[in-house]
Amino acid sequence: MDKTPAASATTQNRLLMQRKRRFKDKLANFTIGMGGVTVILSIVLIFFYLLFEVWPLLKGSELSKGTSQATTVPSLYLDADEYNETGIRIQANGHYDVIAAKTGALVSRHSLPLPAGVTVAAIHKGSVLSGLIGFGLSNGRLLVAKPDYLSRFGENNQRSVTASLAFPYGETAVLINADGRPLTQFYVRGDDSTLTVLAETSQGLERVSFDFSGGEQSEGLTLGGDDAEPTAPTLTQSERIQLPYSGGDITDIVLGQDGVWGYVFHDRNKLAVYSLRGEPTLNQELMVTEPGLQVTAVTALQGNISLIIGDNHGQVSQWFQVRKETAEGEKFELHKIRGVKLGDAAITALTGEPGRKGFVAGDQNGVMSYYYTTSERLLSQQQVSTTPIRTVSVSPRSHGILVQSDDAYSFWNLAAEHPDVSMTSLWRKVWYESYPEPDYTWQSSSGNIDFEGKLSLMPLTFGTLKAAFYAMALAAPLAIFGAMYTSMFMAPALRRKVKPTIELMGALPTVILGFLAGLWLAPTIEANLPGIFSLLILTPIGILLVGMLWSRLPLEKRSVADGWAPILLIAPILLIGWFSFAMSQPIEVAFFGGDVRLWLESETGLNFDQRNALIVGLTMGFAVIPSIYSIAEDALFAVPRHLTNGSLALGATQWQTLTRVVLPTASPGIFSAVMIGLGRAIGETMIVLMATGNTAVMDWNIFEGMRTLSANVAVEMGEAEVASTHFRVLFLSAFVLFVITFVLNTAAEVVRNRLRKKYGSL
Repeated sequence: MDKTPAASATTQNRLLMQRKRRFKDKLANFTIGMGGVTVILSIVLIFFYLLFEVWPLLKGSELSKGTSQATTVPSLYLDADEYNETGIRIQANGHYDVIAAKTGALVSRHSLPLPAGVTVAAIHKGSVLSGLIGFGLSNGRLLVAKPDYLSRFGENNQRSVTASLAFPYGETAVLINADGRPLTQFYVRGDDSTLTVLAETSQGLERVSFDFSGGEQSEGLTLGGDDAEPTAPTLTQSERIQLPYSGGDITDIVLGQDGVWGYVFHDRNKLAVYSLRGEPTLNQELMVTEPGLQVTAVTALQGNISLIIGDNHGQVSQWFQVRKETAEGEKFELHKIRGVKLGDAAITALTGEPGRKGFVAGDQNGVMSYYYTTSERLLSQQQVSTTPIRTVSVSPRSHGILVQSDDAYSFWNLAAEHPDVSMTSLWRKVWYESYPEPDYTWQSSSGNIDFEGKLSLMPLTFGTLKAAFYAMALAAPLAIFGAMYTSMFMAPALRRKVKPTIELMGALPTVILGFLAGLWLAPTIEANLPGIFSLLILTPIGILLVGMLWSRLPLEKRSVADGWAPILLIAPILLIGWFSFAMSQPIEVAFFGGDVRLWLESETGLNFDQRNALIVGLTMGFAVIPSIYSIAEDALFAVPRHLTNGSLALGATQWQTLTRVVLPTASPGIFSAVMIGLGRAIGETMIVLMATGNTAVMDWNIFEGMRTLSANVAVEMGEAEVASTHFRVLFLSAFVLFVITFVLNTAAEVVRNRLRKKYGSL
C-alpha cells in the first residue's frame, strides 16, 4: 500500500523526463535543420545577389527616339552639352545656332566672325576629346573654334546651360593657302599654346604649326570674373613642312595619336600613312577597301589611335598602327583589326564616342548604327530618317545622339551602360589598340584619358588555377601520405602529439603566412635557389638512405619502439637542409655562372620574378596541408578494425592491408579532403595577394607570378566606381569563383557517394 504512491511518482518522473528528452531532441533537430536551411538559403541569396550585380553586363543598349524637327538648311556640325539640354548646330551658310538639344528648337542664331565676302568652304572636326572645329574658308584661311557650355544654377537649384562658340586661337583666321584658294581638306590638332594643321594646300600636302602666347583663352573662368573680356592669343611663330605626296585627289585627312601619324585618304580607296616624328616621311601606302569599293566616311576613335573607315557597301572597319619586328629593326604598320557590315547602303556619317571606344554610323538609307569596337558588339540599329544621314554626334556622357539628315534633325536617347564588355570578349583573345596581336589582358585602369579598358577574365582564372595547382602539388601528397603513415604505422602516443600539432598549423592566419612569404621567404629563395632545388632532391634520397641503413641494423640494436621511427628522421632532415643551403652559392658559381636568374633567362628563356608560383606553392601548400591531413587521417583511422585485423590475420603485410583494404574503404573521405583543400586553394586571397607579385600573366612558368580572381577582387573592389563596368566585372569574378567552388563541391559529393556505395559493403 505504501509503495503505490512512490511507484506512481517514479513513473510520473520518468514520463516527465522522457517528455523533456523528446522536447530537447525535437528542439535540437529543429535547430540543426533550421541551421542547414539557413546555410542553403544564404548560399542561394549570395548566388542571386552576385547575379543581380552581374546582370547589367549582359544587357544590350536601348536607343529610343526623342523628338525630330524638319530643317531646310542642312547642318554640317552638331554638338550638345553633357546634360543634353543645349546644343550647337553649324550650318553651311556660315551661321551657327544655339538649340535645345532634345527638340532642335532654335534658341539663338549667331554668325561666325568672317571677313566680308568670305564664306565657309569646309568644316572638319578635330579629335573627339579636344572638341576643336576647323573652318576652312574661301580665302584659304583657317578659323578654329570650340563649343563652350556654361552651367548656372538659379533659384530652387534650377540649372540653365548657355552655349556659344569660343575661339581659343583668336577670331582672326590663320593663313594656310598663300594663294587664296579655298581650304577644303585639312585636320586640326591643338592645345593651350600650339595649333597643328595637316592640310592640302596650293604647294601640295603640308604640316603647318602655329605657336601662340599671351592672353587668357575664351573658355572657362577668367581672372576678371564672368564679365571680363579675355585677351586674344597672339601668334608668335609658324612653321611649314611639306610632305612627300604623289597621289591623286585627297578626300580626307586625319592626324593620329599625339600628332605623330598623318593619314591622307585619296583616290577613293587609298591611304597614305606618314610618320611625323622629326622630318615627315611616307611610312606606308595601302588600299583600305576591297577592290571596286570606295571610302565614303572616316573618323577617329577617342585618342586618335584607331581609324574608323566606312565604304559605299555599308562596311565599317577599324585600323591602327601595329609594331612589327623586321630584319631592319622595329617598324610600325597600319593594320585592319576588325570589320563589320552594317547594311548595304553607303556609310555617309561617322563619329566616335567622347569617352569610350564606340562609334555611331549613319548610312544613305537613314539607318543609324551604334557599334563598340573592343567587345565587337553591334549594340543598336535604328531607322532614324528616310533620307541620307549627313551628321551624327554623341553627347559627352553618351546619353544621347544628335542626328542630321537631309531634311530633318532628331535626338535619340541612348542607354548603354556597359558596351565595352561581352561574354565573349571576357573569355577570348581581344586585339586591343596598339597591341601587336590579340591577347588575354587584364588592365582595368590607366592614367591616360584615352585608355581602352582591358577586362579579360582568362588571365585571372588561369592564375587561380595555377596557384591552386602548385599548392596542391605540394600539399596533397604530403598530407595524404602523412595521414596514411599516422593512421597505420605511427605509435598511438606519438599520433596523439603529431595530429594536434599539424591541425594547429591551420590556425595560423593566412595574412601572416602571406606577410612572411613576401618579405622573408621570397628573398631567401631568390638568394638560395640552387639550395631549394637541392633540398627537394636530397630530402627524399636522404630519407630513403636512412631507412635502408636502419633496416640493415640487427634487431637487437634497434632501440626505438615500433611506430616511433619518424623521430630518427628529424636530425637527418635538418642536416640535409643545412647542407643544401650551405652548398647553394658554390653550386650557383660552379654550374650557373654565379647568377641562376640570368642563366634561366639566357639558357631556358624563363623569366624569374621574386614573388612567383614557387613561393605560392610552398606557402599556400603549408596552409592547405592541415585541412587535407586532418580529414584524410580521420577517414583512414575510422576504417573498421575488423577489416584490418582480418587482413593481417590472413597473412597480409601492413602495407598490403593499407593499399588493398584501408585505402579503398577510406577513399570517399580522402577524396573529400582533397576537394576541400582544392576549394580552399582556389579561394585563398591573402597569400596569393602578398606572395605572387599580382601580375596578370598566363604562363605555367613556376618562376613567374600570377593574379587570381580572389586577390583581384580584394585589391580593386575598393577603388572601383560603383555600378561601373569595372565594378560589375569584379562581381562577375566573384560569381565565377562561386560557380567553380559549387561545381567542385558538387562533383566531389557525386564521386564520394559513388565510392561509398562501391566500398561501403566491405
